[in-house]
Amino acid sequence: MTTQLSEKVKELITKARIVSFSSWESEYLPEIITIFQMADDEGRYLTDRDLETIGSLSPQSVSKLEIARQLRDLAPDIVSEAREQVLTQFPGITEPGGALYPEVRSESCWRDFWHFLRCVSYGVAGERTDFLSESGMHYMELLYQELKVPLDAMLCGLEGLKNSSCKRSPAANLAPYFDRLISDMTRFT
Repeated sequence: MTTQLSEKVKELITKARIVSFSSWESEYLPEIITIFQMADDEGRYLTDRDLETIGSLSPQSVSKLEIARQLRDLAPDIVSEAREQVLTQFPGITEPGGALYPEVRSESCWRDFWHFLRCVSYGVAGERTDFLSESGMHYMELLYQELKVPLDAMLCGLEGLKNSSCKRSPAANLAPYFDRLISDMTRFT
């Protein structure tokens, strides 16, 4: 089944870029910011080469870069656990009449989880919880409203991403990175 997106939704998607590195400019070299920005522009996690370059330019970041690598490498498992948490807490959500039906809706939700984890991994790699764009979050809120995304299920999934990530790296103190995103999304109406 193919779902056509309205022009309004397409426009909101392009504006709902939730990551911003502008507040990092006083702490990081432009070369480092460029690496983060390129990864975000391409909608991907930081590569091993990206992480090595950042580490060589900012040696004090090496421990968090390894955590970011781990989040990237374990993303399929972490997202799967978050998905299972949503399906357990919201039985029937992917069935006819459920908020994530038809399948294209649920697949979009799981894809968003992958991207949320990607965005959090940038914050972890940069050791900064201020990785969100206020305007991008605003447009994401409008997008979610337009698409009637079940916010309670998305927040449940974010908590699932946080719990799954934290249990894999308990000493890394990952909760603040997730809490920033969860807090901002909790304010969506």
